[in-house]
Amino acid sequence: MAQPQVGWIGLGSMGIGMAKNLQKYLTSVSAPALIYTNRTISRGVPLDALGGVAVTSVTEVAQKSEIIFSCVSNDAVLHATADEIISAGVKDKIYVDCSTVHPDTSVAVSEKISAAGGQFVAAPVFGASPMAEAGKLIFVVAGPSSATSKIAPYLKDVMGRSVISMGEVVSQSSLLKIAGNICVVSFMEVVSEAHVFATKTGLGSEILETMIADMFGPVLESYSKRLTSGNYAPEVGGKAGFDVQLAMKDARHALNCAEKAGCRLEVSEVALKHMEKATTLVPEGRQLDSSSMYGTLRVEAGLDFYTDKCLERDGVAKKA
Repeated sequence: MAQPQVGWIGLGSMGIGMAKNLQKYLTSVSAPALIYTNRTISRGVPLDALGGVAVTSVTEVAQKSEIIFSCVSNDAVLHATADEIISAGVKDKIYVDCSTVHPDTSVAVSEKISAAGGQFVAAPVFGASPMAEAGKLIFVVAGPSSATSKIAPYLKDVMGRSVISMGEVVSQSSLLKIAGNICVVSFMEVVSEAHVFATKTGLGSEILETMIADMFGPVLESYSKRLTSGNYAPEVGGKAGFDVQLAMKDARHALNCAEKAGCRLEVSEVALKHMEKATTLVPEGRQLDSSSMYGTLRVEAGLDFYTDKCLERDGVAKKA
């Protein structure tokens, strides 16, 4: 039986790692090379080296592919991408989106794709860009069973380490992803507060990080290292592991869903406020990571936004 043609749309910090792992798998099973596109096509150079095939538009990906994956930045881009796929012809095709979007967006896109004769699978992922690169993401999948079974070979042990099935209602996968993000942003806020506390009291971040690792394990240790490494505020021209603008979008989705459900997310509210303020404390255009609330908390405690490690990395003299 012939292998289906697979297409990919979106090569951001997550999408590039995912697409590379998918192309490696396609090569290993002698399937047709991955067809891909991206707004900045040069992002695909590493994918080209693995055998991926660049095309210039979403329309061309959709026309040539039977299974189409996307990983895009926000809800508006997903709607625009879905509309272009529909215009190109989506009948009898499967469209899988791995972005983090509002549950209402997943439902609306699913309805549009279904009305055009295709099938839509919502498959947001847990994990930052290093996990995408390593093929260790966690997929949260919802959609028609006939479609989810067809895409299964591309997920576990290819782009991800596990798959959480949420049935056929696509809003459920988006809700679970949002619930996970509530945990992530809350952990990041609390770890940031603890590090500022350790600095101000003289305890020190090094011993705090040792305790976090021993007490809470590698996940929270990795959050701590985003602060102590200086990655919360990448160097000028550097890329964030997970851009603060996307994290703020995700937090606002969570708060909106909570309001509709009649509950509050007070830690998420505080974390969002601190991320928003962080963007005003650095030069315009400088990228920040989702963990940049640490910089805000440092400033509010009378410290510099940047740690000594950041200043040393950037070639800036430490303040007296």
